[in-house]
Formats: sequence, C-alpha cells, structure tokens
Amino acid sequence: MRARLVSIALLASVVVALGAQEKPPSGPAPQRVDVTPMTAEAIAGSALSFTAAGIDQAGTRIDAKPSAWFAAPFDSAVADQQGTVTFYKPGVVTVGALINGKVGFAKVTVRRQPVVRIEIDAPKTTMSIGPGVALRAIAIAPSGEPVSDVEYVWRSESPGIASVDAAGLVTGVAPGTATIRASTEGASATATVRIGSGRVQRLSVQPPATSVRTGDVVRFSAAVTGAQEAGVRWSISGEGASIDADGVFVAEQPGSYLITAISADRAAVATVVVKPRNVQRALEVVGRAPAEEFQTLEQWIVGNYAYVTSAMAGRLWVYDISNPAAPLKVDSVAFDARILNDVSTTADGKVAVITREGASNRKNGIAFLDTSDPAHPRVASEYTATVSGGVHSAFIDGRFAYITDDATGSLRVIDFHDVTSPREVGRWAPDRQTQTFRSPEGDEFVGGLMLHDVQVRDGLLYAGWWRDGLIVLDVGNGIKGGSPQKPVLVSQLRFNYHELYGPGWLAGAHAVFRYNNYVFVGDEVFPAQFDLSSRDRIPVQGIVHVVDVTDIERPRRVATYDIPEAGAHNIWVEDDVMYMGYYNAGARVVDVSGELRGNLYRQGREIARLWTGDPKGWRPNLPFCWGAQPHKGLIYFNDINSGIWITKLPQLKKLTPTNTSQ
Repeated sequence: MRARLVSIALLASVVVALGAQEKPPSGPAPQRVDVTPMTAEAIAGSALSFTAAGIDQAGTRIDAKPSAWFAAPFDSAVADQQGTVTFYKPGVVTVGALINGKVGFAKVTVRRQPVVRIEIDAPKTTMSIGPGVALRAIAIAPSGEPVSDVEYVWRSESPGIASVDAAGLVTGVAPGTATIRASTEGASATATVRIGSGRVQRLSVQPPATSVRTGDVVRFSAAVTGAQEAGVRWSISGEGASIDADGVFVAEQPGSYLITAISADRAAVATVVVKPRNVQRALEVVGRAPAEEFQTLEQWIVGNYAYVTSAMAGRLWVYDISNPAAPLKVDSVAFDARILNDVSTTADGKVAVITREGASNRKNGIAFLDTSDPAHPRVASEYTATVSGGVHSAFIDGRFAYITDDATGSLRVIDFHDVTSPREVGRWAPDRQTQTFRSPEGDEFVGGLMLHDVQVRDGLLYAGWWRDGLIVLDVGNGIKGGSPQKPVLVSQLRFNYHELYGPGWLAGAHAVFRYNNYVFVGDEVFPAQFDLSSRDRIPVQGIVHVVDVTDIERPRRVATYDIPEAGAHNIWVEDDVMYMGYYNAGARVVDVSGELRGNLYRQGREIARLWTGDPKGWRPNLPFCWGAQPHKGLIYFNDINSGIWITKLPQLKKLTPTNTSQ
C-alpha cells in the first residue's frame, strides 16, 4: 500500500506522511487501527498525546506499534514519533498512525488562543465637546497574530470628561483629559483623549470638489475654526467607495460621491466625481514553450535564454528565446531531486543557483551553475552541508545567496565569492518558541516554522515567513547594524490566516516583492492534503497584501489584490505594473501606479489577463500560472500545467467618441 500526503505547492515535506514508502510490515496487517482519543479539542499552542492499536478481524489487539505518526495540515500541527501532537493554529487537525500498512485517524478541533493584549489606535489631536472620533482596538493572541472575532467592552474612566459607546465612539463632555478602556477575554488596554475648551464655530473641507478615476486616492483635510484642536469624523454617501479616519478616499465604482466631515455639532461637505479607470487591454501571445511531459515551476529569463525548473522531472531546462515566437529547447541539466523549485542568476548572468527538494539520498540544498555559456550551463558546485533537508527559495544579491532551509524554517546566507567552494556565513530565525521533531527516517525538523520566499533590496531583506507573516531584516542597510553575516530584525507584520481563509487550509505568507514604498505579499493557500503528481484540479485560495513600508519599522497593510476563488502566487513589479501568476486565475497584469488603498481588483486596476490552460497540458485545460517576468518588452508567464507563455502588452488606445447623430 502507498498513500500520499503532499505538502503545500512544492514545499518540501517537513513531516512524514502517509506518502512515505513504508518498509514491509513486520507482522500481520490489522483490520483497523484505533487512535485514542478518536476526537478531541485543544488550544493552539498546546499538545496532546495519542495512542494507537491495531485490531484484527476477531477484534483482538495485535502486538504491533505504530511505525509512523503524522498530523495534517502540516502547518497547523506536528506529531512526534511517540504520538504527541503539538498544535500551532486554529482549525481541524487530522492525526494519524500507521501500523503494519494500515492507517487510523483521529480528529482534533483546535481553538484559537485567548487574547493576551489589546492595542488601541487613539487620536493624537485634541477633541472638541460633542461627538468626536471612533477608537479602534486590535486584539493580539500570544502568537502575535491579530484577532478580530472578539467583542470589546468600552468604558470611560472619566465620564465627566468624555463618554464612549459600544462601538468605541468617544463624545466630549467637558474640557480635560479622559481615559478610555477597552476590554475583552480578560485583556484590557487604555487610551488617553484630550477634550478642548473651545467650540467648533466653522468647518470646511479641502478639496471642496474633485474628479478622479476609480482606484485614485484623494486625501481630504478639514479646517476647524473656533476650537484650537478638534477631532474630525468622515463619512461617505452611497456604496462603491470608502473613506478612512484620516480622510483618505478611494472608489471602486464610478459615480458621484458626497464626502462629509463632522466635528462636534458642525459638518462640511465635498464632492467627488469618479470616472472609470479604463486601463484594460488584451495580452498578445507571441510564442509558447509548452510542457506536456512534466510540470513547469520557476523560470529565469536572462539575455536570450530561459532557465526553467520542473516538478517530478528532476531537470533544469534551457530554452533559446532569441526568436520569442519559436523558443527552442537546447539543453537540460539533471539533478537528484523531485522538485527543482527556484532558479536565478547573478546580475551578470555568469552564475546561477538552483534549489532542490526531495532528493533520493535526502541531501538537497542548492547547486551553483556556471552559466558563462548560457546555452549549456554546468554544475560548478553544490552546497548541502547545513541545508540537506531541502531549500525552497533563493535570492542572489552580489555574491551572497539568501536561501530558505526547509528543515529548520530559518534563513541561511551562503557566500559564493568562490563559486567552487560556497560556505554558510550567516543565519536567522524568528525568536519564538519552537520544537524539534525527528522523522522515522531519522531526519530532524522544526515544527511550526517555515520560510517561503526572500528578496533583498538596498541591504534590507523582505521575507514571507508563512504564518509569521512579513519579516524585514537588515542585512547591510545599516538601519539596525545588520550584515549578511549577522542579519538583524527591523520589523514584522503578521496576518491572521485562520480568519482570512478558515479551517482546513495550508495558508501563509509566500511571495514578497518590494517596489517603491510598498511590499507586495502574496499568500499561498492549498488544501490540507493534495497530490502534486495527480492530474486532477487542485483548489487554491490566496490574496495579495499591499504593505506600506514608508516607515520601515512600522509596516502596515493599506490595500489588497484579491481575485475571488483563486490563489495568488509569484509577483514581479516594474514601472508601476504588477505582473503575476495567479494560479487557477491564470496570468494577471495590474496597474499599481500612484498611492494604493482598498481592493485593487475591484477598482478596475487590472490591465490584462490570460487564460493559461492548454488541452495538452499536464492538467488539461486547467490554468495554474506560477509567475511572471518582464524582459525586453515582452512578458514571460510560466504555468505549472502548460509551460511558458511569451506575451506582449500593447499600448493603451484612447477611445474616441463616435458621433451617432448624423
């Protein structure tokens, strides 16, 4: 018998699953395997112990111990080989035991951790007497994740100065300073608000009227006469647009909107006329490099060549793209690895690095290729010493390769100034409690910690650290005194993936791309169990978070790009355009010019899309677009199921109204 539990798209498996080829049973096969307890409840962060027994046809317990324990989804829980399972996030976890070729299961409902602290976003200005501003509270779990499914109790500890309602709206009663408290689940926090003595006599809004496109941001400001300082609340008429507490407006739908500023008992209005963005056009397919016999993963385009990695094929393919209309496969390099996930080159194109997972000898790591002859790369060296458990992603900056280590969930920095003798010079991992487990094969791995993608820009490293969210490290910028040899934490932004996607999904921060003052963070979200080698459709989810890093030590999410019922993957941003593979939604091209707020998908910012399904693809007629790279005026999209699509984005044509009155 051979069953399989495959980890998230192309992530090296960090836990033994039903998919491991078991040794021949040492005794009789049981009729069933009973796991005790069969059902249970737990709190994220806790552990439970399970036992398993094989039962024969007569109902008698056989003398055999489990040869393997496992838990799924693997990012929600990890089992050691004594049957103790540690739970990391809320949801439903399947616990399994394997005895002489037979599997038994238990189900565990995992509740979220209770709130341990609250953060309140309070106004820094003085309020006036009367209805003022709404305070915003954020509950935080012990893991550091924000929690939104809570109810707050708001209370003013100075009711003679200010009152607060159930929604956190503060009303000034008399001049002075008031303390407002928010509480939930035993945690509480306070904020201080100041009420001024002056009354608002007049209120005006700037700009009083404006015209913009959908997706364009307008920053309204209010001028108050009478009170020295006064809080202002903003509201908007109709649906299809929004305005936040700072007066920042953005529209998803064309139309006319009335903006109202309110301070105490005064109000002022402004108007916005919103027109369609009208950036859409069709991608032109210039050429194809179809993949029918294997699954295409990463691509790297350099000069007149495309390097393409594969799943299950164990090869790096080389294409001559000097004629983009007719790419020509000119060479390949074989590796002992089920998954060659990532490939990239140095800026001069002379050296490439490729990541490996699933090697038959369990020595994965990375390989450096001499690409001085770009059509025929050759292996220059390998590095496996400290990353034999597998490497998912790599980023080259100068002569340093910043790579992910599947076994420990940590960052490793490899110096390849001498490409024939690479060496590790630095490493970093989040400072939180982790546990080390050992698989039946004897491999050690860290549970609950996973680094998925990295990018380095100007001495700052941006990392998609799965459920730890976006992490920024100083690796030479100087802001925190970091270096490649000694990365230093700059900041972190967490997301609550259980609330975003619900139970039963592998979900976390995956792709990262820094552009201007934003970091685009793509979530990867897969079913708890799926078979990468199957030709069946794989359901996915996942959105793109747009994170403002103007203040690099305080990143904040300001926008999203969210295609319903589809899954985000790799991102490339250049010249105010985001190119990306959106898995089952195919190839996407998005306008990311100007200030970004709200949901970019609903604002008409999408420029173009391409259905990358192919009747002859690995999974016929099913797009599963991995990523994109612009190069020499063309856009190269790589699809797992159908290979490389070489496209061109035509210039936007302005529409001229037609006179129909004649």
